[in-house]
This record gives sequence, structure tokens and C-alpha cells, in this order.
Amino acid sequence: MLAFSRRQPLRPEINNINALIEGFEAVLRRACPEPIELEMALDPRPLAANIDSAQFETALLNLIVNARDAMPKGGSVRISTGRKKLGAAEAKAMSELPPGDYVTVGVADTGEGMAPEVVSRVFEPFFTTKEVGKGSGLGLSQVYGFVTQSGGHVAIDSKPGAGTTVTLYLPAAPAVAAGRSASDPHATTTPPVGRILIVEDDPEVLDVTVEMLRTLGWEVLTAPDAPSGLSVLRRDADIDVLFSDIVMPRGMNGVELAREARRLRPELRVLLASGYPASALPAGNGAGEEDEFPFLSKPYRASELARKLRAMQPRVRTR
Repeated sequence: MLAFSRRQPLRPEINNINALIEGFEAVLRRACPEPIELEMALDPRPLAANIDSAQFETALLNLIVNARDAMPKGGSVRISTGRKKLGAAEAKAMSELPPGDYVTVGVADTGEGMAPEVVSRVFEPFFTTKEVGKGSGLGLSQVYGFVTQSGGHVAIDSKPGAGTTVTLYLPAAPAVAAGRSASDPHATTTPPVGRILIVEDDPEVLDVTVEMLRTLGWEVLTAPDAPSGLSVLRRDADIDVLFSDIVMPRGMNGVELAREARRLRPELRVLLASGYPASALPAGNGAGEEDEFPFLSKPYRASELARKLRAMQPRVRTR
């Protein structure tokens, strides 16, 4: 909702769009199981934009998940990048954009496509054509909010039976400035090897986080809620870090889990995360408070997660 209303706090930096996509490719491929094929068609030229990289990765993942769900019998998804100069008339037709140079990011699928009346509503919060329990209706709202807040535009081309193409237009930045992010953004952020328990009730978020942590060198255990997480902690003493969402089902939130985990294991390192900013969580939530628990705002990049974990200095074990 914050993203859709353009009130999501953003941390824009000059980024090489191709480098971001390449660094996130393993997660995107994990979101596309067989028989879905993921194709990459990235422009060889440097493509720079001043964007929040974590929000960009979340938007791209949302588009890939939507494309995947539109192809229950399989198909292909193609991610493409490019550069386009918009004239005054064309830019005005795109949400009154200023004319100029834009980086384009396209996600095209060979799925079921959408009727015009569905296309006209896809960015509405909570609007979804998926079955109950299969989607929140917030994925494309996040995409829309992120792109418009970044000064860009989202275009959708879709017809029933002919697939869907979603194109993001992001204001281009000078290519020379993108050199700071042109290398693999995850290459220098590998933390010490350790054992970490992730407690997360959203299966897709859990899958992405597991992939991030394994790429960063961690051995990962998982639990879908706080009571299950406590059970894992009670039976497995060889865990370095507890990484938990705050808002969870089954009557115990992440802060309560963290406090009980610390009571059981005083030496345990704890990191909490939420899609809500720490300031928007209820008072006494423990996130970011002095002598309580470090906090990481969702969505986060692998590099941000790695920095948080390194700062906590989990103990290193020799295997």
C-alpha cells in the first residue's frame, strides 16, 4: 500500500540495470520452475538509472511471479532491457512523463493474456484474478508505485491467448555514473559461514531469502511460524542466527519469538524483518530499539542482508 500510494521510503542510487538483473538472476530462475523457460535479452550498452535497487528487484520478481502464474502448463518468460528516447507527444501519453532518455525493462510471457477490462484494473491494490490463497493482489501495485515514484511509467500490452508484456520506463542516468554498481553487487558481501534459522510465513519470500543466504554461504534452516521456529531452536543447539519476520500467524509474532529464543539461548544472534518501517510498527516492537534486536526493512537485497549479518558478528565455526 505504501508503494502504490508513492509513500514507500526509497533509497535511490545510480545503478547499472543490467548488473542488477544479472546479480538477481539466480532468484528469478528459482521462481520459474520447469516447464517454464526464462530467457535473458539484456542490451550490451551500459544502462544506468537512479533507483532503489531493492525495490527494483522486488518489482522484477513480482512481474516474474505473475508471468509464471499465467502459464500453468508452461511457456517462456523473456526479460529484456534497452534504451528509448521519448519525444514530447509520446512522453505526455505516458503519465505526463518529461521527454528524454529512458531505460526500458520488459517482461514478456507466453501465457493466457488478459482482457481489456482486466488490464485496466491490474494496478489496483488487492485486485487479483487468482484463486483465493494464490495471490494478494499487491504485486503489480508495488511495481506501479515503485516505478511512478522513481519518475517512470509502466506499460502493459496483453490480449487473451496472446500473452502479456509489461515494460518499465525508468529515467536514464549518465552511463559513466553506473560504473559504481556495474560489477556483481553481491561479489564482496559474503559473510562468514554460519548456520541460520529463517522464520517466514510467506512461501515466496522464504524461497527468495533461502536462495540469497545460500548464495552468501550460509547453511539454512526454515520454519513457517514462531511456534515451529521455537521447536527447531529447542532441538538444534547448533544455530548461530535467528532471522524472523515480525508479523506472523499462530498467535506469536517475531518479537515474541526473539525474546523467547534469547531466554532459551542468550548467546543467539537475532535479526528481525518487516515490510513495515520500524517506525510504523507498534510501540515496544523491539525492532531497532537500543539493546533489543537489529531490524531490516523489506524488501532487501542480498548485499543489505549480508551487511546486517556481518555487523552482528555471528560466531564462526570450524567444520
